[in-house]
Amino acid sequence: MKAVFAGSFDPITIGHVELVRRATALFEHIVVAVGTNSDKRCMFDAEERLRRTQKAFEGMPTVECIAYEGLTTDLCRKVGAKVLLRGVRDMLDFEYERRVAEVNRHLAPDIETVLLTATGDTAAISSTMVRELMLHNKAVDNLIP
Repeated sequence: MKAVFAGSFDPITIGHVELVRRATALFEHIVVAVGTNSDKRCMFDAEERLRRTQKAFEGMPTVECIAYEGLTTDLCRKVGAKVLLRGVRDMLDFEYERRVAEVNRHLAPDIETVLLTATGDTAAISSTMVRELMLHNKAVDNLIP
């Protein structure tokens, strides 16, 4: 079964990588889709985000990285995925992801959302936090691949 793990990945973090690594045991193929979100102002352009994401998954033959625009459910149909993979770090993430899953279920009842929880080591890491540290010239090497 094929899954799509979509996000802005601005930047990709070790939390994203750890989630996909764990998901490779559950899915035959994972498409990591670097999206353009009209609501977000990104630190890195789409090309750089895709490049960083591809580098993070080098050596993982069942993981494919692509760029996309538009609705994630449309992307799932385009690549033949029946699962949307999402990560949750805390209850705020869970509530947000639950609402998004309901909208996606309305748009595409044939595509299921699967939520994986973050592990203790990565639960506090977010791209927003990493960007903030980068803006203040703080070390982030231990937070990004």
